[in-house]
Amino acid sequence: MRNRPIPGSSGLVRPMSLLADPVLHAPCGPVTEFGAELSRLVEDMFATMYAAQGVGLAANQVGVGLRVFVYDCPDDEEVRHVGHVVNPRLVEADGVVVRGTEGCLSLPGLQAPTDRYDRAVVEGVRGDGSPVRIEGTGFFARCLQHECDHLDGLVYADRLSPWRRSRLARAARKASWSTAERVERLRER
Repeated sequence: MRNRPIPGSSGLVRPMSLLADPVLHAPCGPVTEFGAELSRLVEDMFATMYAAQGVGLAANQVGVGLRVFVYDCPDDEEVRHVGHVVNPRLVEADGVVVRGTEGCLSLPGLQAPTDRYDRAVVEGVRGDGSPVRIEGTGFFARCLQHECDHLDGLVYADRLSPWRRSRLARAARKASWSTAERVERLRER
């Protein structure tokens, strides 16, 4: 029996920021106020992530330039990791560099092989201000690095070679959706 509500169950699906949106390309600011507004943001981020069928979501992906991300992501052993981090810092990224297919909710329908370390450690706080340290391996390590990149104003395409980036840009133009179309697709799910 669950003692806590399912993350996002009381949240609202927010519009997704897409690749051309400037909020995705600027470093996010630290959270300084903890309370109901932050709790609402985290709930809405979970609801938006689940509606989009993602495994992670950074606040700037819903247009909020604050250092917060949520995740519901398996590692390579199929252990499910669910939570959120406020003011996260990637304190370790090491091990073997693995090139794996990576996608992003802000670049819908697109994927590209992206190099990431197979181990990552993130430190920060929870929504109540209590400290949290998260260690991930495999796919979950990729997720942690991807979300920390978002909060630093980077998308995975920024990590690609110029050739791969131009191929991804061409594919993005072919598959471009307006923000209104993307929100409508999310609402239809």
